Amino acid sequence: MQVGKTLSERKWRSAFTPEGHLDKARMLNRIHGIHPSIRGEVWEFLLGCYDPKSTYEEREQIRQLQYAMWKEEFRKMDPVVDSGRIITAPLITEDAENGQNTETSTELSYSASSNSSASEEMESTSHPPLEKKVIQWKLTLHQIGLDVVRIDRTLVFYEKQEHLSKLWDILAVYAWINIDVGYCQGMSDLCSSMIILLEDEADGFWCFERLMRRLRGNFRCIESSVGVETQLSNLASITQTLDPKLHQHLGTIYAETLGGAVGGGGGDYLFAFRMLMVLFRREFSFGDALYLWEMMWALEYDPDLFSLYESESAAEKGEGSNGKAKSSRQCGKYERENMKNKAKNSEAHLPISVFLVASVLKAKRSKLLTEARGLDDVVKILNDIIGNLDAKKACSRALKLHKKYLKE
Repeated sequence: MQVGKTLSERKWRSAFTPEGHLDKARMLNRIHGIHPSIRGEVWEFLLGCYDPKSTYEEREQIRQLQYAMWKEEFRKMDPVVDSGRIITAPLITEDAENGQNTETSTELSYSASSNSSASEEMESTSHPPLEKKVIQWKLTLHQIGLDVVRIDRTLVFYEKQEHLSKLWDILAVYAWINIDVGYCQGMSDLCSSMIILLEDEADGFWCFERLMRRLRGNFRCIESSVGVETQLSNLASITQTLDPKLHQHLGTIYAETLGGAVGGGGGDYLFAFRMLMVLFRREFSFGDALYLWEMMWALEYDPDLFSLYESESAAEKGEGSNGKAKSSRQCGKYERENMKNKAKNSEAHLPISVFLVASVLKAKRSKLLTEARGLDDVVKILNDIIGNLDAKKACSRALKLHKKYLKE
């Protein structure tokens, strides 16, 4: 992080009109780091939670009203939502999926006072058959709880039960409104950062929801595969194009470690699965991961994100789209390059995270070729560089690889 490049609170506040309109163009070239006091607010704009042209009053209505309505709806379906409790054992049996009356099973609530899990026997009762969507949602609630009580436990922030329950509530609400994706392991890693940065629960939810619009393909399962495999295949294509020798070596390692022929596809890059799934969240320290994310989002920033998301929601509801043309003047550097090359190359819109992984491979190319003889060696070599990675330099290298790839 360069001195004088960090976006300060004073500069951020000065970019707003008295009504609350944001002049985003003045801010983009300053996002090489964000002061902690405003990080959450800046993220909301980078992720497209709000239209830069919106007012303070409009943003207040957007963030609070819809989320409050959803929580009220969920409380009627199950009183555990917004109760301060965290479910870590199934609320219903899987018999409900077969059309049988649902029985409430043992509930395991996380207790902050004892700092451990305590079982609480609930009286078994019969209920009318539930809708399939409700059953599917209820069956995921304890899975959310199991991850929540383990997340970021080294952070003092999560010593408070209220913070854990807030995280659980947000993930439970998200699993309902996006039932096709539901909840998958790894989402709690992404959402945890929002909870810590944004004190208001509704703000945390919308930031997470917008982030998941970018990443939900990573978690969507189709038959026997998951969405992140597409990015692994893209990573394989990039490496094969830019460094055929390294690509062949990684394929050989994969084949010798797991058996079978050299595939040459995304399977050879399984070592990058977690990096792409949760955006290096577990590879970096908490603070370094946040810095890397905001660098990436600033480079990929599109001022029309909010409008695009609204059009997407309208299309999902059958309301159509206004067909608004995308502007480029205020776009981030990576997004501008994408727009310029869209007509030439259908792969121009690969996320910058794929090129970040490719840049890490390039930086350790020599060591990978000479020392890596198995997948464990690959992981160890990459972890060594990731632990000392400079986010700004990594993003710069990713941009260069992106340009080079498009020229090949």
